[in-house]
Parts: sequence; C-alpha cells; structure tokens
Amino acid sequence: MYDMANLKKLGALGEGASKAMEAFWAFDKAALADGVVPKKYKELIAVAVALTTQCPYCLELHKTAAVTAGATQEEIAETALVVAALRAGAAVTHATHVIGG
Repeated sequence: MYDMANLKKLGALGEGASKAMEAFWAFDKAALADGVVPKKYKELIAVAVALTTQCPYCLELHKTAAVTAGATQEEIAETALVVAALRAGAAVTHATHVIGG
C-alpha cells in the first residue's frame, strides 16, 4: 500500500481540486522554508511529527529533506527518541484517567 510511486498520483489529485491543491503546496512551501526557525530544524520537527503520525511517505520525504538541510544521523536519532519519550509520557499521563482514587 505504501509505495513511494503512489506520490506520482498527486497530480491527478490536484486536477480534482486544483485551487485547494495549489494553496496546499504554497502553504507547505512557506511553512517549511528557511526562516527564524532554520530549515534543518523544521525538517527535524517534520520527522518527529511523521514518526508520531506514522506516515511512511512523510518519513521518507522529511528524512531526506532533513539530511539535505544538514541534519546528521545523530540529530535524527535524538529526534526519534524525543518522539518516543513524548509518546510514552502521553501514555503515562493519560493513565491518570483510568487509575482510581
């Protein structure tokens, strides 16, 4: 199901909703552009979000973009462990809803 070749179908998707798709791509480009937050950090944030949402397309695209922007394997590894800590922390804090008392 998750085949990077499927991304070639984005053109067909855009044909069905061209104005919305153009707006999406413009927003995506602006949001990820180098700015006050450097591009490398934005791509590491995107990797973290992709790990959380478990989107294989986003993982591949943003990992590649992060490396292109200068991210090291160590930075990607630390990013992954921040994600793991937050997901684990969410389970722990949400457990307060099921503990009596």
